Amino acid sequence: MNKYLEETLLLNFHSKNIQELISIHKWEALPDKEKIYTVYNFIRDEIRFGYNADDALPASEILSEGYGHCNTKGILFMALLRAIGIPCRIHGFTIHKELQKGIITGIWYKLAPEEIIHSWVEVYYKGKWLNIEGFILDLEYIKKLQIKFKNCDGAFCGFGVGTKKFKNPDIYWNENDTYIQKEAVKKDFGVFDDPDSFFPAHRQKLNLIKKFIYQNLTRHLMNWKVNKIRNF
Repeated sequence: MNKYLEETLLLNFHSKNIQELISIHKWEALPDKEKIYTVYNFIRDEIRFGYNADDALPASEILSEGYGHCNTKGILFMALLRAIGIPCRIHGFTIHKELQKGIITGIWYKLAPEEIIHSWVEVYYKGKWLNIEGFILDLEYIKKLQIKFKNCDGAFCGFGVGTKKFKNPDIYWNENDTYIQKEAVKKDFGVFDDPDSFFPAHRQKLNLIKKFIYQNLTRHLMNWKVNKIRNF
């Protein structure tokens, strides 16, 4: 299990702000279940759903920004878990861009690649690997979506959600797998020891012009829409 506890350039858990956060919450002193539970809830709700400039950002930078999506929130989650002795690894996928419809619309939706790089975290607990994906969307955002689409009883795809159980998604951790975007998964790239191995091999399919547009315009429009929904 030692390789699943190592620090990397992206999982830079010895950074000052990460160590201060762990110290404030006293996570290291907790039993393993409470470690995972409290860090999971922190990542889900205190690091709000939003779109960063890149997928492969160091955990310390993601914490400083205070928001993230599947890939960036996953990096921070992994860094915090490894820092307090919980082994974890990353599982890579693509998801269909339909998952983001509603957050991104019009020409910006058309410019987006059909499949988008996605990941979740696998956590080693009680002798088995658990799939942990339900931390991506904060509860406040999900609850506002449920109000906005109150007549939806079953499956839902869009606005960052891909689930068969829109009214009661699997986002609460109690020694179980959690999911919120699983139903939009297309390709499975398998598991990697760390995000430093995964992201160089699997990058978003954006040319230099599209990447510039995304980083400097599209993601800001997407974050504006996410916050508009959160304040619905």
